[in-house]
Amino acid sequence: MTLQTSWSLEDTAARRDRYYAASQRKFVPFRDPMVFRRGQMQYLWDQDGRKYTDLLGMNVCVSVGHSHPVVVKAAMEQAQELTHCTTMFYHPVPAHFAEELANTMPKGPKGDIEWVVHFTNSGSEAIDLAMAMARGYTGNLDLLALRTAYHGPTSAAQSVTGIAGWRHPGMPGNVAFVAEPNQYRGIFGQNAGAAPYLDEIERVIQTSTTGRIAGMLVESVQGYGGIIEMPPGYMSGAAERVRAAGGLYIADEVQSGFGRTGDHMWGFEADGVIPDIVVMAKGISNGFPLGAVVARKEIAAPMAEKFMFHTYGANPTSCAAGRAVLQIIREDKVQENARVVGGALLKRLHALKERHSAIGDVRGRGLMLAIEMVKDPATKAPDAQTTSAVFEACRQAGLILSKSGPFQSCLRMVPPMCLSMEDVDDVAQKLDAAFTNAARAR
Repeated sequence: MTLQTSWSLEDTAARRDRYYAASQRKFVPFRDPMVFRRGQMQYLWDQDGRKYTDLLGMNVCVSVGHSHPVVVKAAMEQAQELTHCTTMFYHPVPAHFAEELANTMPKGPKGDIEWVVHFTNSGSEAIDLAMAMARGYTGNLDLLALRTAYHGPTSAAQSVTGIAGWRHPGMPGNVAFVAEPNQYRGIFGQNAGAAPYLDEIERVIQTSTTGRIAGMLVESVQGYGGIIEMPPGYMSGAAERVRAAGGLYIADEVQSGFGRTGDHMWGFEADGVIPDIVVMAKGISNGFPLGAVVARKEIAAPMAEKFMFHTYGANPTSCAAGRAVLQIIREDKVQENARVVGGALLKRLHALKERHSAIGDVRGRGLMLAIEMVKDPATKAPDAQTTSAVFEACRQAGLILSKSGPFQSCLRMVPPMCLSMEDVDDVAQKLDAAFTNAARAR
């Protein structure tokens, strides 16, 4: 029996409107709906066969390329043999993958840090688990998070998400928020460095917690917050202050991991910090559903005292895809490509900033970049209207990006890491035209 699928845009839109819950219909940023039928590496094709350059990576999930043949082959071979196997039984594929992930972690100056892995269904579940792990190990309840953080839509993950538009009523408590060290529009002014924000961590611990905390969650590069890098010394300094208060340093690498920043496999490595817990997902398996918590062995050990189970965690098909991703990163020099191509694209974005007054800031590293729009460079008033106009013009020109940031005034670029130097000119030219058209419209 063959199931029939209508690829009509009108039919698909009607079915979504009729059968999707309102909560799932909300996340459609485009003025007109889109249907993608096919993807290959950094490109997508819609139902009418029109080609697009994907600068979104399907929300950073596609790390090494749409339908990458090595990933597809690994997943298909595993699915044809055994699609799913619950973790109450042993299977070699997730066991091998756990070893390979653990081997990407820093071993410490003495080489004696042991890492262990707990696979989950998603990044949000991995955040939930990391929070429970930190509270269970330390015996403390209070957690710190950054004010413009995004850690996921589950109840626990929302409780450490700092933007009102992404939070729903009834979130768990025992969370205190600290100012994010934004070097463009942070509370201590432009290019203030790490020091005042580290002092702020100490003040928040002293005034908004019991003084003893379970940990602090930090996106090594904030994703939905608008591609905010942590300034030098911030991550290592935050870890010192958190540990002094009895807590653990939790690195959220859901968006910044797997070589995306170009210089390192993991974003936290930029500051030489060694986390206690690392959360990862999205690009881990190139679009197959999977997340993971990688933790120091002794920190994960207390979790064995109570039942903990994720239905599809350690799914062998997703883990086979994940193993292929690590192989591609290693053998195809994907991280180096992100560094070189991302660096070239960042230079072009800086050139655009000189040409277009609506651009207040460009930032990022590797293939994790952003353009922030402002109404006035002096006041830095966010310009969501221009952002939307450029966003729509880019879509019409064949570029897929995303709007992000607490004011929806940033264009986020997180393409598959196979984006090429040949794509850079095309992307820059189309962005230039989109800004020019937006300025004329104003």
